[in-house]
Amino acid sequence: MIAAVVFDMDGVLIDSEPVWERVRRAYVAERGGRWLPDTQTRLMGMSTAEWSTYLSAELGVDAAPEQVAREVIARMAAHYAVEVPLLAGAAAAVIRLGASLPLAVASSSPRTLIDAVLTSTGLLPRFAATFSTEEVPRGKPSPDVYLAAANALGHSPETCAAVEDSSNGLRAAHTAGLRVVAVPRPEYPPAPDAAALARATLATLDELTPALLADLT
Repeated sequence: MIAAVVFDMDGVLIDSEPVWERVRRAYVAERGGRWLPDTQTRLMGMSTAEWSTYLSAELGVDAAPEQVAREVIARMAAHYAVEVPLLAGAAAAVIRLGASLPLAVASSSPRTLIDAVLTSTGLLPRFAATFSTEEVPRGKPSPDVYLAAANALGHSPETCAAVEDSSNGLRAAHTAGLRVVAVPRPEYPPAPDAAALARATLATLDELTPALLADLT
């Protein structure tokens, strides 16, 4: 039986991947870099240190990684101060599952943005623990952030479910040993090998119910 649930944030609870892409694309262009065809796919799941280094070293942005991270995160925070793009059904899913199961968040967003989003939406008290990949050695697709979340909830990974959307997120949760539920965004579909790791694939969060989790094998 599933004893706890760990949610990704970007692309699962909030429709933020298009915002991240717009902000980072504009930043790369302004700083004299070049956006490559596979850049967005590669960035999804990276920790702050990883993606800021990638923009600086691989895309030719004329700034050190620490500056890249600081300036991009500031732009994201400014966007969230105006609007947090909460996905349809996200709050209801959190409340529905949280009524009987402990919940955590395992996100690639920096701590400042996790706290800003969950506080603004009123969902922060619903989670027993929240983790950023900034706070573990490696970002997704490595399993570190999911292992940390399961440990904080006091359950073995095998008894936890993960709710994910991206290729690297699905890989991270699966490698950690959680039972993976995919809720992919149509604009950013996961790679076939990553999608195949999910025990269930949902069209919307409205389908995420205790009954569905009880049926995961």
